Amino acid sequence: MSIDTTEILYGIRTWIEIESPTHDAPGMARMAARVEADYRAIGAQVERIPGRDGFGDHLLVTDARHCPPDVADGPGIMVLSHIDTVHPIGVLAGPLPFRIEGDRAYGPGAEDMKGGAFIALAALRQIAREGGRTHLPVRHLLVSDEEMGSATSREHIEREARRAKFVLVTEPARSGGKIVTARKGIANFKISAHGEAAHAGVEHHLGANAIREIAHQILELEAMTDYGRELTVNVGVVQGGGRSNVVPDSAEIEVDVRMPNPQIGEEIETRIRSLKPHNPRVRLSVSGGVNRPGYEKTPEIAALFLHAKTLAKEIGFDLQDLKTGGGSDGNFTAAIAPTLDGLGVDGDGGHTLEERLYISSIVPRTRLLMALMQTLE
Repeated sequence: MSIDTTEILYGIRTWIEIESPTHDAPGMARMAARVEADYRAIGAQVERIPGRDGFGDHLLVTDARHCPPDVADGPGIMVLSHIDTVHPIGVLAGPLPFRIEGDRAYGPGAEDMKGGAFIALAALRQIAREGGRTHLPVRHLLVSDEEMGSATSREHIEREARRAKFVLVTEPARSGGKIVTARKGIANFKISAHGEAAHAGVEHHLGANAIREIAHQILELEAMTDYGRELTVNVGVVQGGGRSNVVPDSAEIEVDVRMPNPQIGEEIETRIRSLKPHNPRVRLSVSGGVNRPGYEKTPEIAALFLHAKTLAKEIGFDLQDLKTGGGSDGNFTAAIAPTLDGLGVDGDGGHTLEERLYISSIVPRTRLLMALMQTLE
């Protein structure tokens, strides 16, 4: 049975046209309600997990209708998506309306990741229409806070991963359709220097310059970058002082760290927390830490990729993989269960006013998700 591209694209459009930036409670509520209704319409079970701390609800979809009854409650296939976006309310009516130009469908979240989240639904719907079977139950977790670090969803992500044999993440494809089999971890730190203010012209010698101290720390931090170990330490924000004629008593930097695995993550976090002031009259404080652990391509992940590559060849395309420096919720699952990431639609311009998906990727990516759901055991 053929897959109707127009039908799927219409479904993606209905999701895109519900603007759902992470911190917009009404938008997130509308989005969750739409996803729940669409999944119930195809006969799946939906559990609404209440949000907290100002974030929206998460959704856990369970479809065990196509697997043997004796495994329906056991370990299964976890599909992982997010329904929040980065674009503020209003871009849909302004600079980024839904529109189709040739093979491109534009809109906020088209690529990241309304498109990918919806084709998982389309895959389950198509399996039912074709009378297909799965060896395992399929559970689709759609979270509401991925774009802000997944602070309220991480516990649910890890819980579901612990009862999964495989995890399929519908983040967008990379570099022309590649999927992701490894991701760097991410850590974020704020480092503050607290010195002593003084009049710069009259009592300069009495001051303890916090900006000078922070400058020393910047050099130490940047020197921690080690490309050979895939470790980068980037000072991206510097703030301090108030007036040029005052020795500044405060300064602060924000630091982004990317690392390939949890071991290097623990090491670099220890090094950053152990920073010492060059000036004993200045006090340093460090906050933050590892937000997403890195994951590497384990033998189990490599085997899962080779299986997906074989399926893609049967569908009619050559599937390649890569490692990326960007993080996703797959960072939380890869150490728990074999994880394939980047299984969503192919596209470009994520998080910009040119965000779009490629319509030609919808059917092959849906077919690949279907094939994985039906063959993994």
